[in-house]
Amino acid sequence: MEQTASTAQRVPQGTVTIAPAVLTTIVRLTALAEPGVLRLSSRAPTAIGRVLGRAAMAEGLRVEVHDDQTVTVELHVAADPNVNLKALGESLQTRVARAVEHMVGMDVRAVNVFIDEIEFGGTAR
Repeated sequence: MEQTASTAQRVPQGTVTIAPAVLTTIVRLTALAEPGVLRLSSRAPTAIGRVLGRAAMAEGLRVEVHDDQTVTVELHVAADPNVNLKALGESLQTRVARAVEHMVGMDVRAVNVFIDEIEFGGTAR
C-alpha cells in the first residue's frame, strides 16, 4: 500500500506538554556555554510570575510563559571582567532566545540579562 503525501505527514491528535524545568534547563545550559559567563548569580530573580503559577525558577534565572504562549526570561550572571559586558549581555539575549525558539518552538518575548557580579581571580565584586 502506498502512502500519499497527506497521510505520511499526518500529525496525531493530542497535546504536547513541556515541563517548566525543561525551559530552565535550556536557559541555564545556554547561558553557561557562553564565553564570559562564569556562573549563574546566586541573586534571586523577581518572583512575580511565580505566584501565578506560569513561571519556572532556578538559581539565577526565571522563565515565565505568558497566556499567548510567549516566553520571558530573566537571567542573572557572574561574568569574567575581561569581556565586554554589554556585548556579553546582547549575545546572551540572542543565544537564549534562539535556543528556546529552536528547541521548544515558543516565541520569546524578552530575555532580560542582569550582570550582577564580575569575578577577579575567584572573588566576586
